[in-house]
Amino acid sequence: MNVKLLAAALLAALAGACAATAPRDKTTQAAPGAGSESADAFVGRVNDAFRATSPEMNAAQWLAVTYINEDSQLLAAKSNERSLTQLNAFVEEARRYDGQALSADTARSIALLKLATAMPAPKDPAKLAELARIASKLEGAYGAGTYCRDHDGKRQCRQLGELEDVLRDPKASYEDQLDAWTGWHTIAQPMRADYRRFAELVNEGAREMGFADAGAMWRSGYDMDPDAFRAETDRLWEQVKPLYSDLQCYVRGKLEKKYGARGHVDGLLPAHLTGNMWQQDWGNLWPILEPYKGAGSLDITGALEKQRAAELRRLRAGFKGRASAEDSVRLEREADLAIARSMTERAEDFYTSLGMPKLPESFWTKAQLVKPRDRDVVCHASAWDMNMTGDVRIKMCIKPNEEDLTTIYHELGHVYYYLAYNDLPPLFQSGANDGFHEAIGDTVVLALTPDYLQSVGLVGKQRQSEQAVINAQMRMALAKVAFLPFGLMIDRWRWGVFDGSIAPDQYNSAWWDLKARYQGVAPATARDEAFFDPGAKYHVPGNTPYTRYFLAHILQFQFYRALCDAAGYEGPLHACSFYGNKEAGQKFWSMLKKGQSQPWPETLKELTGSGELDATAILDYFAPLQAWLKQQNQGRQCGW
Repeated sequence: MNVKLLAAALLAALAGACAATAPRDKTTQAAPGAGSESADAFVGRVNDAFRATSPEMNAAQWLAVTYINEDSQLLAAKSNERSLTQLNAFVEEARRYDGQALSADTARSIALLKLATAMPAPKDPAKLAELARIASKLEGAYGAGTYCRDHDGKRQCRQLGELEDVLRDPKASYEDQLDAWTGWHTIAQPMRADYRRFAELVNEGAREMGFADAGAMWRSGYDMDPDAFRAETDRLWEQVKPLYSDLQCYVRGKLEKKYGARGHVDGLLPAHLTGNMWQQDWGNLWPILEPYKGAGSLDITGALEKQRAAELRRLRAGFKGRASAEDSVRLEREADLAIARSMTERAEDFYTSLGMPKLPESFWTKAQLVKPRDRDVVCHASAWDMNMTGDVRIKMCIKPNEEDLTTIYHELGHVYYYLAYNDLPPLFQSGANDGFHEAIGDTVVLALTPDYLQSVGLVGKQRQSEQAVINAQMRMALAKVAFLPFGLMIDRWRWGVFDGSIAPDQYNSAWWDLKARYQGVAPATARDEAFFDPGAKYHVPGNTPYTRYFLAHILQFQFYRALCDAAGYEGPLHACSFYGNKEAGQKFWSMLKKGQSQPWPETLKELTGSGELDATAILDYFAPLQAWLKQQNQGRQCGW
């Protein structure tokens, strides 16, 4: 559920899914006047180049993930190579303004330029080309990843979505879930050598730009010292860790009740039993975790499946003649497209109810809403700003279930951020920090209260009770609270890889050490250095920095509390929805329009009244659940 930050692309810190490139002849061209160009003129030239060439860069990347083949991978690699060459040239030119007195906007633009990629490339053209090739290869390998086995005398091959279906199926056996989990992780093993070389190359690029390593470069993008940022994330984690520990303890107890001794691994959650391939969301365990059976039941998936089935019946009823097998496949696809569009329109309605504009017509003709039947694609949900002027899209493989519905609300948060700041210069076209970009749509998801869902016809009339509140809070916690340590540990691993504290012969052991430390999760079978389990998570081969998602989970609750205040809401925080409130919408839109034009604490303060990240809004929101969890865990040995 993340914005597509192009593997290796320009502006990863600047424009979310957007990136830019330029013709090769401009990448080596000296600045006009060879030093006489003013800093303001230089920044203007950079902005013009980014805006003019972003469509080419993004078109290549879009093809690479929606038409996975050798040709599209080659185009993406070459496009990345040109963009990185251009970026290196611009960064080198920017050095001549070091120490000069600059206007605030120009100084900020040049600082952001130097942090404009998550994949800093070496200056050596051969190494730069090698890095671009590896980046495209890693992402392509993930998108095409397939696990094959002999089953019941037949060769069975499954991709990620099918394997995830096994993990989320409450009727699946322990053995089948373990097979699906280990099977998907086999697709990452061939990535190990490429990732080692990738890390060497981006570190070389980062050091040439003046950073200690690529991890330090990533941490420099938060308007504070890299070490101070690390300490800030530690502080926030300590605020929320007790709540997570209470939830982990409750979940472990339920798994032990269902699976006996196999329900834990030395007191840790078995990785394949959490209902999620990466243990970042435990919502699929609802059948065994539901506190009060049926209380405040919100069967959103059931409602969506019924809508899809009704659409298919309508299409079949309108079909003339006897349907062939080909006709049946076509009607199924039309039903898939219809429900996917309906779900997306439902999410759009929330944003427009706040006074935001409708999505442009091009969105509906160019977005990928369902998985094509004739080719490999990267199904990982993402949002795209193709040209910085309104060609916005999402890329998903939507199915009629609650998880995909909330993912659409999330991805449209990125899209509306793009539309809000598209009037800014390209160097300012991004979130106030990358956590902001991820938090926008999730702030809206928090407002999908039972009353809202009833008002839009997704659930029936709700009877309010304490049991219904606990059930609703548990469902939310299984997504939001369960994610928090996972949001930290991925970059903790990569920072260690980049700074050398995690050596190549420790890649897998360090990964599981961090998962145990932060998540309280362990594999049920031995995972030695023959494996490369980090590569089984998209954001590692896709080179998307991940701490943004941890920050987003802090920020979204801060945003949510502020917007509820703006809407004049009074009552328990978890029951607030600002759907349809134009005052809250105006405050929200005003923040989005600022993009990255000023330091993020200033933008945060304008919305929330404070410029400091603060996890107390999470604790306020989940106060009823945490009190209930402590009661349920009495007598248990919690922690790990």
